Amino acid sequence: MLGINGPEFILLLIIGVLVIGPSRLPEYTQKLANLVKEVRRMASGAREQIKEEVGIDIDEVDWKKYDPRQYDPRRIIKDALLDDEKPVSAGAPAAAAAVDVKPKTPVRVIERLAEGEAAPFDSEAT
Repeated sequence: MLGINGPEFILLLIIGVLVIGPSRLPEYTQKLANLVKEVRRMASGAREQIKEEVGIDIDEVDWKKYDPRQYDPRRIIKDALLDDEKPVSAGAPAAAAAVDVKPKTPVRVIERLAEGEAAPFDSEAT
């Protein structure tokens, strides 16, 4: 709770009671109770709105499936690297399977202006 432990909370509560005073304390406790009720009402309204718009009940969702702490990046990378390996067929020699085929790099095409042609100029870009 915001880094406040039990004794600190009690001390803040006592200071709050002394500052507010016994005459206004019931009024402020009623305001706090109304605030908590309003927050609960808003939360249930949001839940109902999600249920209407999405069409699923929030209680039925398996939240453990979406927990990011369950994913180990090392395992994900290892699985991704192992998925790329293709099985060697029985008829192919082992030496042919060990040859690493490098993909071709795309050829970079550079367009040159004709001699004496003016370079394009955009007055709005400068």
